[in-house]
Amino acid sequence: MRLPNVAIVGRPNVGKSTLFNALAGRRISIVDPTAGVTRDRVSAVIQIEDCFFELVDTGGYGLDPDEPLADQVTAQIMQAIDLADLILFVVDIREGPIGLDRQIADLLRRSSGKVLGVANKADTPSLFPLAGDFSQLGLGEFLCVSAKNNINKAELRQAIVSRLAHMKVTEGPAEPLMKIAIVGKRNAGKSSLVNAIAGFERVIVSEIPGTTRDAVDVRVDWQGKPFLLIDTAGCRKTAKMADPLEYYGYVRATAAIRRADVVLLMIDATVPLSIVDKQLAGFIAEQYRTCILVVNKWDLARDRAEQQAYERYLTSELPFLAYCPIAFIVAKSGEGVPELLGLAEELFGQANTQIATSRLNEVLEAVRSERPPSAKTCAVPRFYYATQIGTNPITILMFVNQPRLFDDQYRRFLVGRLRELLPISEVPIRLLVSGRRRSVPTQAAGQTDPVKGQ
Repeated sequence: MRLPNVAIVGRPNVGKSTLFNALAGRRISIVDPTAGVTRDRVSAVIQIEDCFFELVDTGGYGLDPDEPLADQVTAQIMQAIDLADLILFVVDIREGPIGLDRQIADLLRRSSGKVLGVANKADTPSLFPLAGDFSQLGLGEFLCVSAKNNINKAELRQAIVSRLAHMKVTEGPAEPLMKIAIVGKRNAGKSSLVNAIAGFERVIVSEIPGTTRDAVDVRVDWQGKPFLLIDTAGCRKTAKMADPLEYYGYVRATAAIRRADVVLLMIDATVPLSIVDKQLAGFIAEQYRTCILVVNKWDLARDRAEQQAYERYLTSELPFLAYCPIAFIVAKSGEGVPELLGLAEELFGQANTQIATSRLNEVLEAVRSERPPSAKTCAVPRFYYATQIGTNPITILMFVNQPRLFDDQYRRFLVGRLRELLPISEVPIRLLVSGRRRSVPTQAAGQTDPVKGQ
């Protein structure tokens, strides 16, 4: 059964995103006094007691027509209204009903049975009587709240549950098979890819740089499996960030990388690799995130270069991600997108591989025999044993006599050989070295493998 859908609607700067974050219990939507900050529909699954629903934040209705993307923002609001089972109509109690509030009320009156009025910014009880002025909008009484100060938040939560009682869902949605973050510089085609996978215009696509500002979570089903796509703001060099909104978008993009199971680094094939591309690639490598280098707009570049030549170009420019597979797509038309999702699923499997301790030590012993670490001092490097202690990223803890004798260069050699000899050739490997223990733990008959059982 689908989750009930609750949409937050109102004119700019009435506190919709603050209310969204307050109900979600965490900072998801960007909150800023600049009108038009929220553009796409930002959503989150909310649980109140035993009731689950999807909460949707929307952009401000009634943006100046001269504002960039005003029509697209309005289209997103209308989609949210059409899909909603309950609409939270948010107004500013301090300003009273104004023209835009009346326009929205006229729009919502046909859906009056599913509208709950919320008079926000009621920071003190002395403001509560002003809510009566909104009765003239013909949508019933408005509940006084202060999203910023959490005043009457519990009352609002109970009102939502009461309105959804007839379609109450007591189980959350199925956990996504994997979380896929889509990152890249501005205008690389990230939102086009999200829409191609979703099958409809879930997020705004525009040639205007910086169209996406929030990190937008989009749940999709692909071949009967639930996935979570995370669309992120396009990044550019920190020194060129024009305002705090760009910084907020960058912070959310890096957070998306950290929480993703697989990262799709979008690269625009029509322009040379940029400093931003390399910085994002470096961050992905530092975080040991499973990654696919996604070369977009290939239809505009295939006449100028062959895929193999472009792959060599990327490998030379991003040597620290040389193990990552490369996918060539045209997000706008959907070319290559099904294959990309299949590749992401395959990498997700690799990143969650459990390697038996015996097999791991067999491989490492063979590699050590092939090329032992060089002894630069009188001490002799000795390898005792290794065990896998984590997945995604594959994390291996190796016990030796003196960790300083196993330098970075030798560790990189070990990681490279592990990729070649084990079924984890396209995912990051974190190799840790410890000098504490000297004996391999034994397994009693019938005892769970310490790696597989963790």
